[in-house]
Amino acid sequence: MAAVDIRDNLLGISWVDSSWIPILNSGSVLDYFSERSNPFYDRTCNNEVVKMQRLTLEHLNQMVGVEYILLHAQEPILFIIRKQQRQSPAQVIPLADYYIIAGVIYQAPDLGSVINSRVLTAVHGIQSAFDEAMSYCRYHPSKGYWWHFKDHEEQDKVKPKAKRKEEPSSIFQRQRVDALLVDLRQKFPPRFVQQKSGEKPVPVDQTKKEAEPIQETVKSEEKETTKNVQQTVSVKGHPEKRMRLHYILSIKIINSY
Repeated sequence: MAAVDIRDNLLGISWVDSSWIPILNSGSVLDYFSERSNPFYDRTCNNEVVKMQRLTLEHLNQMVGVEYILLHAQEPILFIIRKQQRQSPAQVIPLADYYIIAGVIYQAPDLGSVINSRVLTAVHGIQSAFDEAMSYCRYHPSKGYWWHFKDHEEQDKVKPKAKRKEEPSSIFQRQRVDALLVDLRQKFPPRFVQQKSGEKPVPVDQTKKEAEPIQETVKSEEKETTKNVQQTVSVKGHPEKRMRLHYILSIKIINSY
């Protein structure tokens, strides 16, 4: 197989050489892994130096740098190989793990990649759930918002449809229209007023001017009546006659109102 660019994500690829599968064991698995066409193998590692010098793998403990070791073996189906950075004969830093199942080599994902994959899967599920929920949401100016599920459609098809009388307007519509009309009246007050049906509209300013003299005439009439009462009461005469005149005038004033 052709070599893979290092920049590619090695978690999404695998490598296999079918000619090695019948002879794979604990002694030959590192030679199988060190094939030049294997994209997981680093040819600058210490294993390559030991192989070129025809030394044993025990010499890796005396070297410093990147090396590959057989971490676990379950012949003939499973082998685990670890890539590590050796600092000293007693100190190593793990870099990556690779597992071989039935001759196919895969790179084991690290903890960050596993968490990232799980989070993306969960977010995708939540997002698809929200999208599906929004697809059942309906809105109409006369009804507002409601949910419309597919189960309801099936139930409506089974049940016989009863004819409903269509109302001219609903409560929702009337409340909304009244609120809009009040808002418009406050923003744009009327310039003409129709006092009685069938009459021509009259400007608002003219109606205000007509209302003022009416109030003045009413006040003048009240003043005149009070003057007449005072004059009649002040007239000298018999007390009973004055009481009767006072009573008659008071009744007339009440009736005038």
